[in-house]
Amino acid sequence: MTTATDPPTESGALDAASQALVNGYLQHVRVEKRLADRTVTLYTLDLHKLAAHAQRAGVALSDVHTAHIRRWAAQMRAAGRSARGIALILSGWRGFYAWLGREGRVTSNPVQGVRAPKAAKPLPKALGVEDAVRLANHQDAEQDPWLEARDAAMVELLYGCGLRVGELVGLDTHASPHARGWVDLAAGDAHVLGKGGKRRSVPVGRAATDALARWLAVRSFQWAGPSDTPALFVGRHGTRLTAQAIWQRLRRRGLQAGLATPVHPHMLRHSFASHLLQSSGDLRAVQELLGHANITTTQVYTRLDFQHLAKAYDAAHPRAKKS
Repeated sequence: MTTATDPPTESGALDAASQALVNGYLQHVRVEKRLADRTVTLYTLDLHKLAAHAQRAGVALSDVHTAHIRRWAAQMRAAGRSARGIALILSGWRGFYAWLGREGRVTSNPVQGVRAPKAAKPLPKALGVEDAVRLANHQDAEQDPWLEARDAAMVELLYGCGLRVGELVGLDTHASPHARGWVDLAAGDAHVLGKGGKRRSVPVGRAATDALARWLAVRSFQWAGPSDTPALFVGRHGTRLTAQAIWQRLRRRGLQAGLATPVHPHMLRHSFASHLLQSSGDLRAVQELLGHANITTTQVYTRLDFQHLAKAYDAAHPRAKKS
């Protein structure tokens, strides 16, 4: 019967010295670090891979050098393992050698300076302009007018201002010393508390201010009795909406609007940034509006913009057309 500490390996059984080191570390993570059984099992498999590599190279686990680790990582990549998978394996190996160092079995950690191959960063998912406008303009005549006014205002702020869902949740109806954020309809500004506790102000367009005015006119009509909640967006009982509730309402609205792609709040933030960059080309302005601390975070939208230009080229330029 195979146990968590003795899985079969492609190279056969481990030598006694390697098995002792591996078992000692697995005992450490199981008993002292109290890692979950699933995590211990994954560590076991990864350490047996390490021991198998070492056996094939003719070196003991305690004699492995950084050059070995780099070579084995490259071999895993060539074999088709994902960058994330390699990163997880290296993390397990790094912890193993850190433990060996504390036990006095090795003088240095051969995995310490080894990084996994860079994973290709997926492009943020953004709606096309037509789909975004269709979602923003969507009206459901059969919907409760109170919910319709609220949900329309949420969509306009997410797409029109590029807010994060946490920033939207934190908005209050008025400015106060305790408010995380608020919208000044008269000035046409939204003041939000972003990541890292950084405050920023973003302009609120006419469509969003009109939607907010319609929502504020009916906001207190739904629940019975007084409610002293300052939250801008509330549920039927007068309590602040959660991020999860906004996700659900937005997904439902996207389906009702006939969009093929399931919509979530961050997709509208991506759409805001992408469409603004397509129109203005001003990366710095988009950075400020999104509240990114580093311009490199915003630069991902230039890739979306290039995709937009490439599609336009493929569709319109005579030299792009295939014979």
